[in-house]
Amino acid sequence: MFKNLTNECLVPATKLLAQYLSGESLAIVLEHSKYVADLALEIAKGQSEPEDDCLFIEQAALLHDIGVCQVSAPSLGLHGANPYIMHGVLGHDILEVEGYPLHALVCERHTGVGLTCDDIIRHGLPLPHRDMCPQSRAEQIICFADLFYSKKPGRLHECKTAAQVRKKLLPFGTDKVAVFDSWLELFQWSDITC
Repeated sequence: MFKNLTNECLVPATKLLAQYLSGESLAIVLEHSKYVADLALEIAKGQSEPEDDCLFIEQAALLHDIGVCQVSAPSLGLHGANPYIMHGVLGHDILEVEGYPLHALVCERHTGVGLTCDDIIRHGLPLPHRDMCPQSRAEQIICFADLFYSKKPGRLHECKTAAQVRKKLLPFGTDKVAVFDSWLELFQWSDITC
């Protein structure tokens, strides 16, 4: 099922997630993250990313949603005090404390195709006023892979098509769709392999 994942990354990531999540929410986040990590690794290997970069991509993809442990999302079994949109910055703070500063950046920068400071201000989002867009190639790969999978129970395994991703991004602006389309080209991705 998950052809690219390694125990070297999966075991420690699972242990760390289990420190912050439990029960249904842990199962959902872990399964979602495995799909994202598997796809991110497939993309990275197709781009001939170095082995060390692939290990980082796998680890960071497995941990990218750790911040949901502090948000309110009852359908996911989550009853935290914060709105869902904050899970990236909350995850950033958790991974900083845990000693994973580069993984923390992936958490903060993986929402949609990234959030600019202008997006945050214009939409009145309860987030720090700073750009939170993926910068490194690894961040872009993980953010891109995350767009294809949801955390909806019963639908975790469903991989969206590029057309479905575009449709979901369009309400946030044609500029967001353009970023996604540029990643499709950059990563030479087609729905056939998803």
